[in-house]
Parts: sequence; structure tokens; C-alpha cells
Amino acid sequence: MLFTPTRWVTHTSHRQWLLGEADRLFSFYEPYAINPRGGFHDLDDRGEPLPTGWPPAAEPTRNLFTTTRLVHCFAIGTLLGRPGAARYVDHGMDFLWSGHRDRQSGGYRWSDGYAGPVDDSKQAYGHAFVLLAASSAKVAGHPDAERLLTDISTVLEERFWDPKYGMAAEEFTAEWQPKSDYRGQNSNMHLTEALMAAHEATGEQRYLDMAHSIARMLIRDIAASNEWRLPEHYHPDWSIDFDYGTDVFRPYGSTVGHWLEWVRLVLQLWEMGSRQETWMPEAARSLFTQATAEGWDHSQGGFYFTVDWEGRPVDRDRYWWPCTEGIGAAAFLGMIDGDQVYEDWYRRVWDWCEHHLIDRELGSWHHQLDDSLSPRTDPWFGKPDLYHTLQACLVPLLPTTGSIVRGLAETGVRL
Repeated sequence: MLFTPTRWVTHTSHRQWLLGEADRLFSFYEPYAINPRGGFHDLDDRGEPLPTGWPPAAEPTRNLFTTTRLVHCFAIGTLLGRPGAARYVDHGMDFLWSGHRDRQSGGYRWSDGYAGPVDDSKQAYGHAFVLLAASSAKVAGHPDAERLLTDISTVLEERFWDPKYGMAAEEFTAEWQPKSDYRGQNSNMHLTEALMAAHEATGEQRYLDMAHSIARMLIRDIAASNEWRLPEHYHPDWSIDFDYGTDVFRPYGSTVGHWLEWVRLVLQLWEMGSRQETWMPEAARSLFTQATAEGWDHSQGGFYFTVDWEGRPVDRDRYWWPCTEGIGAAAFLGMIDGDQVYEDWYRRVWDWCEHHLIDRELGSWHHQLDDSLSPRTDPWFGKPDLYHTLQACLVPLLPTTGSIVRGLAETGVRL
């Protein structure tokens, strides 16, 4: 008789390991994350403030996505019952309102220095994370969450949302003139995550309707028509721009980690929509199958950053965050589908992370490895991210019917 192993997440010891890793991550970011002059520091390999922030600049910058992600993460810490976590939420919420927010023109600036704005553009990616931060803070009971949630919802609906396509536009100047005609998958994907969180925090259906609109366009219609190699870049009419590619935030080709991220988001959306969108489970399985077939290096392990339109690697570096999303995707599929293949991948990716990405000497995770699996620092410097790694530790512990913050609020999982 063949031995069929139980799922790791059913083992008390594995669940304790996950919570222990989450605790270790919080402990790395807590000592120096708070910038006394507002917002948060980006941290180097040892967990100390990067002298110029990230990306490198003449002076430290406070990036909108860093502020919002840390508010979200420490709201999670509050729900986990972590003493001191509320201080980080307070600090970040204050800087979102008094620092990043454009009091004259509305919206939230992309980055701020000590002397004023470094980049005063209004980016859909950053605004999606403001919505996530406000929603998570509200579930955690923060007193300023309601005003932030009201403000960001208005900005997103009035400035970014394009009802013609049921998608969000990408970027504007400080005065709300179109900065380019670019349209992006990445910002709309993170907006989907944030819209589901806002629906959970408020109960308002409009957020969930917007999330469904984005998922139908990007996954049901576009990804399915491109052999599940999800395109990143688009023209204003949402036709695909196959030749576009500029930097790490907008790379050429298709980003494998985003296929994996959508697996979890599509399945969560399916659950939240009472399982009515029957295309969603098969889409999730197809995205995962394609990502593990083409995106995983089957000789050395790890997910390539990008592939071309035939599935060949373009950027062969192994970033930390696609692995964290692979863990979340495998966990979700394992809980919903139950096929052993997803448990096998869940273990495989965690094993590889333990051997290559988790930094047991200095803390947190290495953010980038080259093709020889050695750490490198181009374009990522230091260890600025808690968001992806923390979520990889907590997603497997919670139900698939909602976000981490909802799961923690309802199940009572504690560190």
C-alpha cells in the first residue's frame, strides 16, 4: 500500500514553525523600521536603515508602498496579539495622512523626502496599497482607519477607475493630468487584493464588484487567451503591449510570480463570491501548472523572475516574493482541491526557501539571488519587504474564504 503523507499544515509542529518564522520576521523589522521623521526606513541586510533608502537617492525617501505595506503587516501583528505592533500602525497611519497625502490636490504621493516630495505622481499601485492599509487598520480597530478608507475609496473611484473597461488607469501627475497612456496588470492585481479587503472591512458590495471586473478582464479573458502567460503591459484600450519593458516594476515579458499571486486571489474571490464564477478554480489550476512548468528552474530550483511569450526565461534571477506567492498558491489549492501535487509543491518551495532564501545568520530573507543562487543587490538593495514573507507564513494557517486579517479576526490564531 502506498504511503500518502498528511498535509504539513495539519501538523501542530509545522503550524508552530510558521508562527515562529512570522515572529522572527517581525523581530527583524521592529528595531529600526520606524523613521522618527515620519514613515518607515528601508532596511539593509542587517536590519539597519539604508542610508539613502530604496531606490537609491540623495537622501532617505519614504515610499508609499513601504508605508502602506508596513501598516498592513503591523495591523496583522495587532490581530496576532503581538505586543507593541499597534505603535507601528499608529506611526504609519499618521504619515499616510500627514505626509503622503496631497492636501491640495488629493490623492497620495509616491515618495517623500525630508525636504518635500521626491516623486509627487499619483500611482494606482500605491493607491491600491493605501486601500489595503486602511482596510486592514479598520479590521484591527484603528481609530483613524475610517477617514482614510473613505478618502482613498473616493480617490480611486473618481480618479483611477475607468468604468468603460472596468479597470483602473495607471498614473497621473500631482495635478491629475495623465502622466502616460500606460495601463498595467500589476496595479490592478493589487487593487483586486485591496478591494476584497475593503469589502471585508465594510460589507459594501461595490468593492467586490470592482474586484470581479478586474479578474474577469485579466484572468478569464486575457491570461486564458495567452496560454496562461499573463501579460503585464497594455495600451489605453487594454490591448496587450507585448514589446514593453522598462525596469523591475515594469519588466519585459511575463512575471511568473504574478501568475502565482493570482492563483490565491482568484480562489479567494471565488469563495467570497459564493463560488458563482465557475471559471475561477480551473483558471487557478492552469496558472499554477504553467508557473511550475515554465517558471520553476527544474535543475537548481526557484522561480525565474520573467519569461518570454514562449515560456523561456528572460530574467533568470530568483527573487524572494515569487516563492512566497508560490507557497500561498499551493496552500490555497491544497485546501480547496486536495490534489497531492499541491502539497508536494508546498513542501518543495518551502524547502528551497529554507536552503536558499531564509537568512538564518542576519535575519529576514535574501531578496534576490543570481543564476548561481548567490545573493545579489541589483536592483534590490537590503531587505525592505515584510509584506510578502509574512503573508507566506500566515496564509497556510487560515481559511481560504477571506484575507489574512479577516481570518485572524475570526479564528483567533495568535503568536
